[in-house]
Parts: sequence; structure tokens; C-alpha cells
Amino acid sequence: MNNTSLLGGRPDLIQVREQAHEHLLARIEELGAEFGRWTRQAIQDFVGIELASFVRLKRVPVNEQEVREIVQALTRELAGLGPLEDLLEDPAVEDILINGYDKLFVSRGGILGPEPSGFTDDQHVLRIVRRILAPLGRRLDESVPMVDARLPDGGRLNVVIHPLAVDGPMVSIRKFRKDPLKPQDLMRLGAFDEPVDRLLQAAVSSRCNILISGGTSSGKTSLLNALAFYIPKTERVVTVEDTAELALNHPHVVRLEARQAGYDGSGEISIRELLRNSLRMRPDRVVVGEVRGAEVIDMLQAMNTGHEGSMATIHANSPRECVYRVEMLAGFAGFQGSEDSLRRQIASALDFIIQIGRLPNGKRRVLSITEITGMGDGVIAMQELYRHESYVLDDGTEQDRWVSLGIHPHTRKLMQYRDQLANEQVQAQENPSKDGGGFWDWRR
Repeated sequence: MNNTSLLGGRPDLIQVREQAHEHLLARIEELGAEFGRWTRQAIQDFVGIELASFVRLKRVPVNEQEVREIVQALTRELAGLGPLEDLLEDPAVEDILINGYDKLFVSRGGILGPEPSGFTDDQHVLRIVRRILAPLGRRLDESVPMVDARLPDGGRLNVVIHPLAVDGPMVSIRKFRKDPLKPQDLMRLGAFDEPVDRLLQAAVSSRCNILISGGTSSGKTSLLNALAFYIPKTERVVTVEDTAELALNHPHVVRLEARQAGYDGSGEISIRELLRNSLRMRPDRVVVGEVRGAEVIDMLQAMNTGHEGSMATIHANSPRECVYRVEMLAGFAGFQGSEDSLRRQIASALDFIIQIGRLPNGKRRVLSITEITGMGDGVIAMQELYRHESYVLDDGTEQDRWVSLGIHPHTRKLMQYRDQLANEQVQAQENPSKDGGGFWDWRR
């Protein structure tokens, strides 16, 4: 509920709120620095007293309930984040997108839809955004018209203003769960089924190198957080990110975040520099939040030089395109070597590509699990182990299933998992009435 919905969308109450807001700003100027030291409760009391005085003075026709609503809206405006406050507190909200003050869109359950805007003008948007940025020490004006920042609760804020944004301030807020989803939570939500979970658990605990591929808002970060539950508790994990978003549920995590250049263009610390430094911090595994540049070369080298079990995410629409993108990024980074040697390094570094996507209905699903098996005729060889399919029941209900292609993993790291599958197949053939499956605990 934002400030507009708080006031029932009534133009008369909104007008009273705006007039009272101007009156309060004048009173705050008189108070000066003293106001900045007040608690939220003190501000709410102040707003209540001043609004009562304003209503009597201006003879505004409002009842007690309407006064309380206006006090609540103004308190949020002066002490909180105004129209954004309820949206930021709503656990169902995933993304908040502002395209100018009068266009607000919110994503819930993977579905993006319009929301009533409680902003009165572009300056109102900028005032709230600057209030968010103030504790972060970030600047936003015509000299610095674009800001990317991490919020205290772990969310991500991106703002573009005039002269880069033509139609008013463009604000994008990506929220993240305070309690990361566990693999069991993702299974309950239908992201994958138990056989897929079993393979993922075996791959992570057996130190396979994994690349999670997918589009924007497809659930890559959530899946990476979930897979961390399968990392043995005795291992040291170093995460490297452009903007810290990961919240690995693991007792020994070192979180590193890149630093943007200052106003004079100096002081930048790139992901690549952090990744190189992380290898000197005695990591058992390195987790890269998102591979998007030159750091891909250092990631591949880390995976090839004793840091098995490392993981990362990347933007790509299929496992094959994922490999192409890794090649392209390495080429842009100035990889010193032939195309064939680069592909051999990729093939030896990566074990699995997990493709995840967001379906048209907003649901996020693991679309495929593909294993990198080596090189053949100058091409990176791959085999798909599981594939997602949707089908419709007679009553019109859409269902998901993950089809095993009957291929066992090739990597030596999953020898125990492969043997277990073979034994279960034998048992199933000998006793068809019994389910040869079952959950195998690969945690150490």
C-alpha cells in the first residue's frame, strides 16, 4: 500500500496532504538541524500536532480517521521512504520499477504489472531516492546521473536521471529474500523435482564446477544460494560480486564486492582484481555472482588450478549459447591463445551448465542440466542429462516434468553417484513393484 492507496485515491485528501506537507517543510526549516535528530515516533507526534493546527487554521473538512491517514502518509514522507515503503516491506514484491513519477510497475511471482503511483512529481521521486542513497554515501545529480548501489537489506538499486533519462527518473529496485530459499523450498515451488535435486546435490558436494545460465530475473541468484546448502560446512567459500547479492547459508563465507570509480574516475576495484586476490585467501571454492567481463579468464583458471567446486552465473539463453558467451567474453578480455586452446580450457574447467528460465506464467524452472564432456572435432562436447517439459492434463491444468535422457554423468567426480544409479536400475529390474529411486544423502 503506497501513500495514494493509503488515502483511498481521493483527490481531496491527496491535496490536503500536499498542502500540509508544504506547511511541515516550512516548520522543519525553522527547526533546522534539531529535526534530523528526532526518532520516527517523535516525527509522527510532530506531524500529528502540526496537522491538527493546520486543519484548524485552514478549516479543512476532514474527520478523525482521515486525519490519521494523512498523518501516517506524511510520517512516511518525512521519516521513511514515502510511496516505496510498503512495497519494500512486502515480501511478495520482487522488483519495483519507476518510469517517471506517474508510472510505477511491480513484479510479484514473476509477473510484472502496474501499481498506483503515490508520487506527485519527478522531484518527489528524486527526494525519496536521495534519501535511500544518503546513508550509502552515493551522489545523484546532473554530474553523476547514473547510480548503481546495494541497499542495506541486500537489495539492488539502479537510478538514471536527466539528461540521460528523457521521461523523468528511471528507478529499478531488485529485492532479495532475507532468508535464502533452500533446495527443498525450490522443489516445493516446482523449480525442479527430486531426481534433479539429487543430481545437483551430488554435483555440488562432489566439487563439480557449475555455471548457472539464464535470462534476467530467471532465478539464477536464488538457485546459486540454494546450491550453497550442499557445500560441506568444513570448506571456505569466497564470493566475488559486482554488487553483493548472494546470501549463502554457510558458516564460512568471505564476501567481496567490487568498487566503482569515484567522482574523479579513480579508486575502481574490478571483479577481476578481486577474483585474483581471492585466490590468495585460501579458498576451497570461489563463487562469482555474475560473469560478465574479463574476470571469465581468471574464473576458468581458478577452476582449472585446484579450486574445484566453484560456481558462477551468466546471462545466456541455452547451454550452447552459454559456452559461446564464455568464449566471447574471454576473447574480448584479450585471451592469449588460439580458439582451440580456449575451448579446451573451458571444457576442462566446467563440469555442468544448469539452464534456468522464467516461463510465460512467471514460474521459474530449471530447464535443463547439461554436462560438459570434453572436446571433439574442435567443438566443446555436451550431453543433456535432464530436460524440462510442460504438459496439460485433461482438466486443463498445466504440469511440469523433468525427463531423464537415460544418460549417466561422464565426470569421474560423480563415480559414486553413477554407481548408485546403476545399482538402483538393477534393483528396479529385479523387483519392478518397488520404486528403485529414493533420496541419497551426499552431504559430508
